Amino acid sequence: MNMIEKIMAKRSGRSKVAAGDVVVCEVDCALLHDLSARSCRIVFEKQVGGKMLHPERIVTVIDHQFSPPTEEKAAILVAIRDFAWKNNMPLYDCGSGNIHNVALQMGHIRPGDLVVGSDSHSPVQGVMGAFCASLGNDSYAATVMPYSKSWFKVPETVRVEVTGKTRPGVTPRDVALWLCAEIGEGRVNYQAVKFCGEYIESLPFWDRYLFPLMGVDIGAKCAYIDPDKTTTDFADSVGCKGYEVERDDPGTKFVETWSYDISNLEPQICFPATVGNVAPITKYVGTPIQWAELGGHGGGRLTDVEQAAQVLRKKSKHGHVCFNIVPGSRHVFSEAVKSGALSALHEGGATWFPASTGANQAVNMGAMADGETMISTHVRNFPGRNGSAKAQMFLASALSVAAAATAGKITDPREFL
Repeated sequence: MNMIEKIMAKRSGRSKVAAGDVVVCEVDCALLHDLSARSCRIVFEKQVGGKMLHPERIVTVIDHQFSPPTEEKAAILVAIRDFAWKNNMPLYDCGSGNIHNVALQMGHIRPGDLVVGSDSHSPVQGVMGAFCASLGNDSYAATVMPYSKSWFKVPETVRVEVTGKTRPGVTPRDVALWLCAEIGEGRVNYQAVKFCGEYIESLPFWDRYLFPLMGVDIGAKCAYIDPDKTTTDFADSVGCKGYEVERDDPGTKFVETWSYDISNLEPQICFPATVGNVAPITKYVGTPIQWAELGGHGGGRLTDVEQAAQVLRKKSKHGHVCFNIVPGSRHVFSEAVKSGALSALHEGGATWFPASTGANQAVNMGAMADGETMISTHVRNFPGRNGSAKAQMFLASALSVAAAATAGKITDPREFL
């Protein structure tokens, strides 16, 4: 069996499962953000009732409406807090960070766990050598909260092997953007994806994170990286205990194997209007921008902040650009203070925001007017997602975002190396 099958077999009390089996599994951790916690609370209280079996496993992170702009939004957060506190559920309030970074950094996801998440990018937790799939709000309220269980169909698994070494100026985010387009949006519908190969294995933990993050965009039910010392070192560093590492059995067969060599890759950019539109950044050099942002589920990692600081130490932000820095967690902010990246970005003209999802969906910030353009480390660029449907969103690496912020237009980040 592969890692996903082993976890699902163990959590369903079986000795073995195979693709196509329907199983009812014990859930080790359930992740909610404020947008979904509202719906789950209402369904649980008004339709389900009763008590939660394992409230300590249901983690809520307020990361979208981190600074409620209206009385109505503030009231929603009050209800979410009261619900969490009344039921003794872990709650990370405004300013804690985005749901995925917080869950990992605070030790809620362990190798070998079976996890469900309300956010569509929940498969990113597979970076920990765990099974994680997105789950609907009603399923949360009806099965996970009262019974700590959920049902699944065991997915087929596709193996994606990434080989080679990147050139200077090409970051793991460039590789992830390119790979998403190469695989194709929705191509692996309800399948599991294993990311592997010499390139993936060479990456530190938070760079590996970028690959299962794209799982939903290519249609996957879940995505994972076989856990190794990099995985367990991170798990131990954040206080994970009592976990059991699961790995693919030797000789595991996959429904398909796709191989990609990234040795000749240039810095990439994702252009409007979907995440499948990816090209070398040189194709869009010179495009004026008004906004730049490090943040969202795809950015705000410490490495993003450090890359941006590298650029702004050489050249300050352009006067016509608003450059937002949104750390993925409070830990990232603390580390940026220690390294000097915080002051470098501040002095270079960037603006720091609370740890959160930032301008994601423009719930609190980052709404654009007709004709405006943003370049960011976000994970989505659909029309109207951040304000006007006539605004444009480009996705790129932190290095490329910072380079554009200093130039006032999309530029080749290799100029700043």
